[in-house]
Amino acid sequence: MSVLSKGNKQHVSLAQVIIHHLEVLILDEPTCGLDPNQLIDIRTLIKKLGQDKTVIPSTHIMQEVETICDEVIIINKGKIVANATIEELKAQNKTNSLEEVFRKLTN
Repeated sequence: MSVLSKGNKQHVSLAQVIIHHLEVLILDEPTCGLDPNQLIDIRTLIKKLGQDKTVIPSTHIMQEVETICDEVIIINKGKIVANATIEELKAQNKTNSLEEVFRKLTN
């Protein structure tokens, strides 16, 4: 795989997951370093996989979270400080910004 681009490596990794029919996928920074086209492709694939699998992306990019997630767990110093839908978190914190919620709960 060393001759593949980062985006193609991401695609191959996700293809391996699909082939093995895993029920739970944990993805660490799944779109890090991708070009805009690859970013859209991977986000679309992750959303599709999430229709019948549990997909857990680990990322600090709140825009990414808002694009591919329905529910969010925010962990600060090893403790869960939030576990809700994006809309619930925004409403609870009286903001339209998930990034603002994250900053508030992790400072």
